[in-house]
Amino acid sequence: MSGAGGVRRALPWWRPVVAHHPKLGTSTTMAAASFISTTIPYVNARPHVGHALEFVQSDAFARYAAMSGRDVYFLSGSDENSLKNVLAADKEGISARELVDRNVVFFEKMVGDLEIDLTRFIRTSVDADHLEGAAEIWRRIAAAGDLYTKDYEGLYCVGCEQFYAPAELVDGKCPEHLVEPETISERNYFFRLSRYQDRLLELLESGELRIVPETRLNEVTSFVRAGLADISISRSMERARGWGIRVPEDPEQVMYVWIDALTNYINALGWTRGDEHYERFWENAEHRVHVVGKGVTRFHAVYWPAMLLSAGLPLPTEIVVHGYITASGQKLSKSLGNVVDPTDLIDRFGTDAVRYFLLADVSPFGDADFSEERLVQRYNTDLANGLGNLLSRVTSMIVRYRDGAVPAPGPVERPEEELTAQLLESDRAMHAAMEGYDHREALAKVWDLVRRTNAYVDERAPWHLAKAGDDASNAALDTTLHHLAGAVRQIGRLLQPFLPRPAAAVLEALGSDPVKVPGADRWLEDLTGTPVSKARALFPRIEVPAED
Repeated sequence: MSGAGGVRRALPWWRPVVAHHPKLGTSTTMAAASFISTTIPYVNARPHVGHALEFVQSDAFARYAAMSGRDVYFLSGSDENSLKNVLAADKEGISARELVDRNVVFFEKMVGDLEIDLTRFIRTSVDADHLEGAAEIWRRIAAAGDLYTKDYEGLYCVGCEQFYAPAELVDGKCPEHLVEPETISERNYFFRLSRYQDRLLELLESGELRIVPETRLNEVTSFVRAGLADISISRSMERARGWGIRVPEDPEQVMYVWIDALTNYINALGWTRGDEHYERFWENAEHRVHVVGKGVTRFHAVYWPAMLLSAGLPLPTEIVVHGYITASGQKLSKSLGNVVDPTDLIDRFGTDAVRYFLLADVSPFGDADFSEERLVQRYNTDLANGLGNLLSRVTSMIVRYRDGAVPAPGPVERPEEELTAQLLESDRAMHAAMEGYDHREALAKVWDLVRRTNAYVDERAPWHLAKAGDDASNAALDTTLHHLAGAVRQIGRLLQPFLPRPAAAVLEALGSDPVKVPGADRWLEDLTGTPVSKARALFPRIEVPAED
């Protein structure tokens, strides 16, 4: 298969922490601040396409927030202190340190290949801010009287790094990994989660803690309303094999990996050092958003807010929950051995094809079965035949008929009015969808404009107007080319959160600065005389060899 549209960036791909998202707009210290994070994946094996989905989703949300004028801090990292990593290392006959140091590179490479524009990537086993921050939150929870020790026996799934009640199992097996959990008995520290049941319920029911979609909110609310039990938040040093963050003042225990991992969201902001990023992007942020998979909703929507309440720290404002990418209806999982390698997909199809498929085809909230055939079909239909063909037609005609400069418009008639109506509606609907974290609906509305603009070309038939050559036809040709340039420029603007590199190429071909493109309400502004160059083939078709 031929690769298409995939520029691969050399590592290292991250940049030093700055007071605003480094590429996404012209925000200033006066702009509203937004914090957006992915979960931090375990690095017991290479990433799969389910990880790619969450990174691409979160990147689109971060880019959209910056495009909307917000000051954005976009965080991800690697969850390195889990027992899963220790067991994976044992199987390979290497140390846990060797395993995580090796595997984190694969995640860094995936992030670079997918053009994910992070502010910071935090590693939980080595980052000084994280190690100190996790310990300080533990101390604060202890100071609040919310920790105690007791002997405990429970059913533990190493794959989930989670205890399950018998009623939560399916045929006696973990519902996520389809394996029987281990019976674990040991003395642990417990967190008084039950103390925060009423307050959590108030936050959920008032919308102060927003969970998207509503179905996940209902699940969490029902879980909290049914009664919260205190939870084990440490593991014995022996069972952890000496790997993990030590419990302060107790060398025989390490923090439960989820307790340490959740704290990364504020640790990365340097809160224990009094860093200005913590004040700007957490304490005083308008939005504090976690993008998470449905399997870890409880950790982020119940345990993490309760920990923050105990520690006296601000809570997240929104938790956006996505489903799984599945294979034959089954979750993709390293443990189940049915993973799809995103690096392989990028190598064969290109970054743009993979990003577009994940954002345009996969549900933002529900499960979706992965299909290479559908990925190729969406790319060829929407990008190569749709947008790519439109950009080529428009720029070629402006170069051919008006020497590469957008002409001043002549009289406006019904086709222009219909194009304007679609453009305004697509802009409104795209923004509404992204405010609701629905990237698939947002792209569908952008493609309504792509299709309408292609139809406008056929309705106006500029080649016939150019051939006619009379004054009326020349004026109509000027109007047509002017409106086409404006519509394609707006498509480039709307695509910036989803396909950043192609969006920039579209705007460059139309002589436009990405940060200076006017909004939909001024979509024809500053077009006359703009230099236009014939666009290169932005989306080469992906040709799939015929089967023998």
